[in-house]
Amino acid sequence: MQAINHVAGKAIPFGRKNVDTDVIIPAHWLKTITRTGLGKGAFESIKLEDGNVFTDERWAGAPILIAGDNFGCGSSREHAAWALLDMGVTCVIAPSFSDIFSGNAFKNGILTVALPQEAIDRLMEVAQDETIDIDLDTQSVTTPFQDRFTFEIDPFRKHCLLNGLDEVGLTMAQGDTISTYEGKARETLPFLASPVLAA
Repeated sequence: MQAINHVAGKAIPFGRKNVDTDVIIPAHWLKTITRTGLGKGAFESIKLEDGNVFTDERWAGAPILIAGDNFGCGSSREHAAWALLDMGVTCVIAPSFSDIFSGNAFKNGILTVALPQEAIDRLMEVAQDETIDIDLDTQSVTTPFQDRFTFEIDPFRKHCLLNGLDEVGLTMAQGDTISTYEGKARETLPFLASPVLAA
């Protein structure tokens, strides 16, 4: 998983509320067994709307998405996080998130930032023409106009994102402890290491 400390750049001013995972990535895209290519299907129904932000070149490749309340509600599909990553989005800012989506985003290296609606409104305005800056270390979102919004994040999630640690990475970080345990287990429980006898 890619470590996240600082995300800066254009932000897609989406702002829509109650966007469920079927809108983020429709069900017919779920047949894939890889994480790549899902960005093409992300927000497919929204892309059909005139004047939508997802086909506007001003926000092509933007690493930040600004959404409305209850983002990522609906089904638990992890593909929603994969689709956002494939689009290049590594941070989503919204007033609130579905718990399952927030967990899936975190496990895939996407920072979710919850801010009050007033802050979202201001960031939506700034995003029309300017960049936005998110610093995970200081837990702050800033703009070129000296706006500064602070956000809360679970300390464990912050540690994992800053260090690029997914569940596999967390396990591998305990390699020495695991090796020590396995060595002692071979000494005290040798029958566990014995080869299985053929019947």
